[in-house]
Amino acid sequence: MKLYNTLTKSVEPFAPLSEETVGIYVCGPTVYDYVHIGNVRPLIVFDTLRRYVRLFKGWRVIYVQNVTDVDDKLIQRSLETGAPVEAIARKYTDAYFRLLDALGVDPPDHSPRATDHVSEMVTLIESMVESGHAYARDGDVFFRVSSVPGYGRLSGRRIDEQVAGARVIVSERKDDPLDFALWKRAKPGEPSWPSPWGLGRPGWHTECVVMSRRYLGEHLDIHAGGSDLIFPHHENELAQADVTDGGRFFRVWLHNGMLAFGGEKMSKSLGNFAYAHEVLERYGPETVRYFYLSRHYRKPLDYSEAGLEAAQAAVERVRTLLRDIDAELGRSSGSPFALASPLIAQLDAHRARYIEAMDEDLNTVGAIGVIQEVVADANRFKAEASGEDRRALHRAAALVRELGEPLGLFQDDGAARGGAEPELLELLVELRDRLRADRRFDLADRIRDRLAALGITLKDTPYGTIWTR
Repeated sequence: MKLYNTLTKSVEPFAPLSEETVGIYVCGPTVYDYVHIGNVRPLIVFDTLRRYVRLFKGWRVIYVQNVTDVDDKLIQRSLETGAPVEAIARKYTDAYFRLLDALGVDPPDHSPRATDHVSEMVTLIESMVESGHAYARDGDVFFRVSSVPGYGRLSGRRIDEQVAGARVIVSERKDDPLDFALWKRAKPGEPSWPSPWGLGRPGWHTECVVMSRRYLGEHLDIHAGGSDLIFPHHENELAQADVTDGGRFFRVWLHNGMLAFGGEKMSKSLGNFAYAHEVLERYGPETVRYFYLSRHYRKPLDYSEAGLEAAQAAVERVRTLLRDIDAELGRSSGSPFALASPLIAQLDAHRARYIEAMDEDLNTVGAIGVIQEVVADANRFKAEASGEDRRALHRAAALVRELGEPLGLFQDDGAARGGAEPELLELLVELRDRLRADRRFDLADRIRDRLAALGITLKDTPYGTIWTR
């Protein structure tokens, strides 16, 4: 398997260092609001990576994603609403994990909250002050960027080229504008913890260093997140790791491209965003996953209703084949079939090409293309084959589900749409079948026509009635 490593700026072979175990750390949410649809991309991309290496490589995965539950944004929201920071954090943390469930994203093995590890962060900061890589100033503590010769190696920015900008906070208490806060002194009414420098709270860049080492131990394989985190967040994490604990930190850094809306990066600060839970209500998790995975994870992606509708139609083409095969032959168990069918040979070749695509820097675009080729081959075979040969369609359905599992696609019908809708449609199909058997064709036709008006087509086949979108 090969992955593009932001640290080395190259696609390079990847395998876990020890015990066939991959440690993955993905930067999690700052829980001051609901997640917007752009923030969903890393959740889906790195969930797919986790599933793939577990299912197709056989590696154990330790997956960690933090929750930032104390931060300037949380404090500002508290000032705006009058609600305590803790209550705001609890509300949006709960909403975040409901969203993961709705997306079909496996929950992290560990979801550490920043507030549970403040004492460990204080210890780390103390060690940097003692070694001269950080300095205290009026209750704040800053990291001395100039003390790290390799600073900028992740982002590709040299110190002498950098200037204070939108994401570099200028302060008269800093020795250098590029120095960043490790500890922030508390203002009246703000959440705070004791430290050698007085009451305060840790800086954002220190949290992930402490929690990734704490929960992954020796398995510091992959650090992942959006490309907007490369600088300054991940660069500043790496700088702290370089000067503490022997420099022990991640080998591989993965970053997904940003979601754009109207040509600009989607963000709450610009106001050009849509909440993820609202998009899910309209399109369902499978469509959203397909939409993201049909573009390579490192490339930027334009958000549009048309793109989501195209993804929905593509998902439905695959779903239609699976329902047709299940209606004719029953649900496939995925077990081998001793059939001398040309389709079986085609399917084996497709599976190998799928693995080749996914092994090449998680090329989900190529992987989805392979699944669509399986569907096309199966549809041609279904139209031409007869008799016992048709049992080969079982293998096609099983392969679609196998290849779809790492992507979070084409598993159970209920997972594709959520709620009771599939069961209600099946109930209406059953009712219509009984009406037709009783020769009450007027009512049966009314059910068909009303469903058609809602975008649901009923197709009568020799194997039963199938509904499709």
